[in-house]
Amino acid sequence: MGKKDDYEAELEALQIELVETQHWWIEQGRKLVIVFEGRDSAGKDGAIKRITEYASPRQTRVVALPKPTERETTQWYFQRYVPHLPAAGEWVLFNRSWYNRAGVEPVMGFCTPEQHEQFLKDVPHFETLLRGSGIHLIKLWLDISKEEQAKRLAERVNDPLKRFKVSALDAEAQKRWDAYSAARDRMLSDCHTRHGPWTVVATDDKKTARLNIIRHILTELKRPGSKVKRPDRDVVFAADDHQGRLNP
Repeated sequence: MGKKDDYEAELEALQIELVETQHWWIEQGRKLVIVFEGRDSAGKDGAIKRITEYASPRQTRVVALPKPTERETTQWYFQRYVPHLPAAGEWVLFNRSWYNRAGVEPVMGFCTPEQHEQFLKDVPHFETLLRGSGIHLIKLWLDISKEEQAKRLAERVNDPLKRFKVSALDAEAQKRWDAYSAARDRMLSDCHTRHGPWTVVATDDKKTARLNIIRHILTELKRPGSKVKRPDRDVVFAADDHQGRLNP
């Protein structure tokens, strides 16, 4: 059996576990939010696709919000995200989330420094409210190296099937690498709390990252009888254990 076959076989086994776990989750009436954050091309889309491929279409939603409208920019910042939160038995996966205000917005100048600071103060309280309402919150930071990002961004341009992945902001991802790193470090430091802990995933190897993300989610959801092995600690680790392990 080749490496590709090994990956496909393990992925299928994990997807079966996801289906069984979601079925149990629906029966229990529980609510799940998974936040996917990371630099452009870090692998958010690919991981979400594998998680949702066989998920219940009625109880699963992927939320990837566009640029806020003029009206939304005058609302309470979290207001546009609240309508997308799950009801009983639902899974909601945010492909980028309220954490835009901790990364893209301050780096690109889409919010003021004061708005950025206010967000960092408010988000732990917001997530405490989510947990208090019965929502299980998983926050994933997908970490990629500068070299691997450059390679993936270049590949997108020439691939007609990845047309919708190409963004006007792609060129800024490499130019503002250091600013994004500083914003990431501040976010992980200020927003890693008991009610909303961050988990970091090394994603330079896409397939290894996907398998370990699913393992981590299944481990977090604790379905009785599930026998999934724990994620590789060299690939998945808590944000407060990142010293020397994040890409600079």
